[in-house]
Amino acid sequence: MTFSIVARCARTGELGVAVSTAVPAVGAMCPYLRAGVGAVSTQSWVNPYLALNALDLLERGASAQSALEQVLEGDPAAALRQLGIVDRHGYTATWTGSQCTGWAGQRTGASFTIQGNMLTSPATLDAMQAAFESSAQCALEERLMRALEAGQMNGGDKRGRQSAALKVMGDEAYAQLDLRVDEHPDPVAELRRVFGVAQRQLTPFVQAMPTRDDPGRAPSADVTALLLTPPPMRPGASDEEAARDARVLREWVGVAFASDRSAHNLTTYRSILAEITKLRELDLSATHPAVIFDPARAYGARAGGSGE
Repeated sequence: MTFSIVARCARTGELGVAVSTAVPAVGAMCPYLRAGVGAVSTQSWVNPYLALNALDLLERGASAQSALEQVLEGDPAAALRQLGIVDRHGYTATWTGSQCTGWAGQRTGASFTIQGNMLTSPATLDAMQAAFESSAQCALEERLMRALEAGQMNGGDKRGRQSAALKVMGDEAYAQLDLRVDEHPDPVAELRRVFGVAQRQLTPFVQAMPTRDDPGRAPSADVTALLLTPPPMRPGASDEEAARDARVLREWVGVAFASDRSAHNLTTYRSILAEITKLRELDLSATHPAVIFDPARAYGARAGGSGE
């Protein structure tokens, strides 16, 4: 049902998981990470306790392979499970149970595991491995993102697409990056878009958050200014999306606002505009002729007809 990659960066020691599937909210179910300990993806017929127990074992000094073997011994439905584990040293272990829905399989390499089930073919995992191994010069989150994109472009989940997630742990107990697309027709592409926004808007904020060694750390003036700016006006915001929303606002209000005022209005009224747009698309005039959504539009008229 899922394809994922679990990895450790040899340069930084960061741990990460990227995953996509055709059920909602994969980021809430499959990836489990603990800073300085390890990372796990538990999938197929998901058992979160396999991941949680594996991380406990890794923290107590077990190797990835030993942790895998121990958690599977205590699971009477191990044949239905699929796991990928990478420990803090970069050692790996992976498991694909004999009853996982086909096509199912796994790949391992230096400090990474790739696994998937209910896939269109092995090409999904092969492409993920090639993408990850060929991007060693990039940051871990970018390498994971590229692997996920390669998997999607080469088949992915044979049922379709619904959710995707990317999570990276650094030195702190909180995530360095934790992005999720929970319900979307093209979740990996949407995750890439969100990832691009996060690099410009979220990463500077996280880098300024308190740490164990510096609990009094506070954002710089630049980061503070960024966070006080309305989202459509921040670096990394989609110019095309902002321009489109500004046009919608202008059409409905009949006034062309200055860019800063437009951004404020959109932030305030975006949800209302979305509902109005939905109502216009539904065009309920035939069922409810008394409801008028746009006085400038002749409802009920057939294309090319007289409107009578």
